[in-house]
Amino acid sequence: MTYCVGLKTHHGLVFMSDTRTNAGVDNISIFRKMHCWQKPDDRVLVLLSAGNLATTQAVISLLDERTKAPDERTPSMIETPSMYQAARLVGDTVKEVIRQSAPAGQSADAFGASFILGGQIRGMEPRLFLIYPEGNFIEVGADTPFFQIGETKYGKPILVRAFDPTMSLEETVKLLLVSFDSTLKSNLSVGLPIDLLYYENDTFRIGYEKRIEADNPYLREISEGWSDALKRAFKSLPDFKR
Repeated sequence: MTYCVGLKTHHGLVFMSDTRTNAGVDNISIFRKMHCWQKPDDRVLVLLSAGNLATTQAVISLLDERTKAPDERTPSMIETPSMYQAARLVGDTVKEVIRQSAPAGQSADAFGASFILGGQIRGMEPRLFLIYPEGNFIEVGADTPFFQIGETKYGKPILVRAFDPTMSLEETVKLLLVSFDSTLKSNLSVGLPIDLLYYENDTFRIGYEKRIEADNPYLREISEGWSDALKRAFKSLPDFKR
């Protein structure tokens, strides 16, 4: 399992993902689920992945390979004319990989994977997409300013209640860490470290990137502070009257 979030604010795009792919008493694996393509002064594209590990790695590898091999540059993540076309490219690649991976007569569900794609290409607005295992996709909007993939239910309530698109980067990261802390405490299949990336509108370069480890003091402060705040809020509510 995994947990990834992409948020669109008035200032830019914020991405956060965990790194656990397998969970068990004696089987814990760490793989990066955040991938980025850049073309200086032209574009920044960020892709988050969740689902079957073989599928997600094959999709990423194929997309990456096509940015390097001259005879396969079209289509390419660094050459697509728009973010919409980039989303179509990812969707088509997902379908291609799943079609090749699933043996004849076997359901493709076991090979499913979903993705969050966000970024900006020069001359256009920043955009954020959720790409389904079937290859189709939807775009973020005013009513849905963020996307989640993987284990979404534990971290969603705080995002729905507290997210404001005018938030600063610092406030957005704080909110996402609360969302991730709730998920980490509720599901062992989501685990540290956490990858964070911020893209500021119209800069065409990564603004901030960091891996947050288990011993990060700010993460510990957020986790303990949120737990204490929830207890205080619960105690402040009126008791049920029979």
